[in-house]
Amino acid sequence: MMRLVLLTAVVMVAFAANSLLNRAGLLQPGMGAASFGTLRLAAGALVLGALWRLRARHQPGPRPAIGMRGVVPLLLYIYGFSAAYGALDAGLGALVLFGCVQLTMFIAAIAQGEALTPRRLLGAAVAFGGLVLLLAPVGDGAAISLPHAAAMAVAGFGWGLYSLLGRGAPDPLASTATNFMGAALVGLAGSAVLALWQGLPTLPPAAVALAVLSGAVTSGLGYALWYQVLPQLRASTAAIAQLSVPVIAVLAGAALLGEALSAKALLAAGVVLGGVLLSLSGPRHS
Repeated sequence: MMRLVLLTAVVMVAFAANSLLNRAGLLQPGMGAASFGTLRLAAGALVLGALWRLRARHQPGPRPAIGMRGVVPLLLYIYGFSAAYGALDAGLGALVLFGCVQLTMFIAAIAQGEALTPRRLLGAAVAFGGLVLLLAPVGDGAAISLPHAAAMAVAGFGWGLYSLLGRGAPDPLASTATNFMGAALVGLAGSAVLALWQGLPTLPPAAVALAVLSGAVTSGLGYALWYQVLPQLRASTAAIAQLSVPVIAVLAGAALLGEALSAKALLAAGVVLGGVLLSLSGPRHS
């Protein structure tokens, strides 16, 4: 049990670290959101592909085909995530992402005809109210950039959709590896077109290192470890564990990147996380 708890904690820290690495990378002069996202995809594809091939030597299985069904949501997540961190603090970006992922899954549940309990409906309403509070241009602290918040909302929709589409995948590692490969090919093709038009960009080495670290370690290895841990967790436990991700990102952003914590942001974070926790705490019926 202790090993499972520790591995789950490691994964949550890795997920939160993606926010810090993306924000820190885009603070480097000369690094653009598109370049960071493409480097992250390429590094993640290499690591996930290597892990998949290594496992296939001992556990042969069918190779899933690369399809746009998984690639498009992944592209929305990766590039929306990177674009958002051009202005959003790491912690606030993680909170918007997390809230939008949960709202996407909630809307999908309604569309699929799932019978929702009053507790879950109330929790979703509270979480949505927290996001509205976070983005409202009132209270102390500087107003949040709405275009960048919208980019993170797109990322949240993409990741929520990607999670829903991959929920029944027979081999999550293989599916994720092939989806990363497909998305990386699209990203690299787009970068090649931009390079022909605008010339090769000169990227700061520190930002490149952060992008590769985000793709290879906190994304590639993080997702691979998550798929090892996930079958051992109850669905509600896994969902609640992910509540820690924006909290870790907020605290780490303040400690490592010097990000300010306004009273409004802390209140909004509490409202969003409280709403999600409320929706997870009651019984569910399909």
